[in-house]
Amino acid sequence: MSPTPATEADLATLAAQLGRVPRGVVDVAARCVCGRPTVVRTAPRLEDGSPFPTMYYLTHPVAVAALSRLEAAGVMREMNDRLASDPELAAGHRRAHEDYLARRAELGEVPEIDGVSAGGMPTRVKCLHVLAAHALAVGPGVTPLGDEALALVEPEWTPAVCTCP
Repeated sequence: MSPTPATEADLATLAAQLGRVPRGVVDVAARCVCGRPTVVRTAPRLEDGSPFPTMYYLTHPVAVAALSRLEAAGVMREMNDRLASDPELAAGHRRAHEDYLARRAELGEVPEIDGVSAGGMPTRVKCLHVLAAHALAVGPGVTPLGDEALALVEPEWTPAVCTCP
């Protein structure tokens, strides 16, 4: 999947989705089937100079809400338990971390966050939103727990069906 430039209309949509002016938007990394932004790529350093490790940022309100419900239901705890006991899953999660870092490095180096990805990678799961955003931006098979999170919310939200407000 290739990111596309954020248009003025995209930025207006993002502001409505987030309830604030979006910060550090580099481009749109994934879109709804209707064309609206679902995931943006953000700069590793914001305009005010702050380091910002969360390159892939999920913006679609229905997806955000669905993943928040998963987090509240304890799915992250279950995933963390599996990471501790499943070497294959842990290796896939580490590869996802390395992929995230490599893609962020394309946007610039920020020494303060060197080696730090997002969402708890590479050793734990701290944010399903980041993992799902990564999966949506780069496609299936790169971030196993992001793919899994998307599958778990599929009854409520899927990128294949527009649920934009």
